[in-house]
Amino acid sequence: MSHRMISFLLMLAVAGTAPATVKVGEAAPEFTGTDTEGRQHTLGDYRGKFLVLEWTNHDCPYVRKHYGAGNMQAQQQEAAAQGVAWLSIISSAPGKQGHVSPAQADQLTTQRNAAPSAVLLDDGGEIGRLYGAKTTPHMYIIDPEGDLVYMGGIDSIASASPDDIGKATQYVRVALDEALAGKAIGTPVSRPYGCSVKY
Repeated sequence: MSHRMISFLLMLAVAGTAPATVKVGEAAPEFTGTDTEGRQHTLGDYRGKFLVLEWTNHDCPYVRKHYGAGNMQAQQQEAAAQGVAWLSIISSAPGKQGHVSPAQADQLTTQRNAAPSAVLLDDGGEIGRLYGAKTTPHMYIIDPEGDLVYMGGIDSIASASPDDIGKATQYVRVALDEALAGKAIGTPVSRPYGCSVKY
């Protein structure tokens, strides 16, 4: 490793933004986030149930693909019906694409008939960096014991075309079904795709 790279990594570590090293099969990072109503949420609040984390940015074409076709909302509703909590997380920094106020976030939820348990506003990107969220969407599933059991894309076709949804393997839906049935998740890690998170 070059001296320049070592210096860069040391600088990141000192700044508190060292690359996250979350791994499936290990404890998910503890987080604290604030939703659109000003309420705090922690990972511990969801102990005892499955939890989905969805990184989102309403201006991203890949996010629009899944919301415009109703795919994301359908999966949120299916999850809720099975007792699974779902947090949509917006890590766009002020002044960057996808940043919204609490009222704007609530308006988007209503307009799109979205059904997350809550929307967390992560303006400073702390939760996103903690989890190493790279894209919108970037999806994570945490089990009732607090362990990460899935991370990656929502599905298998990395495109912004709604026409591809029906052809794709729906990784999150399948992983949740397997986990809820007590089965091993067949694809616990996949490549996330979408717009970069606008930290």
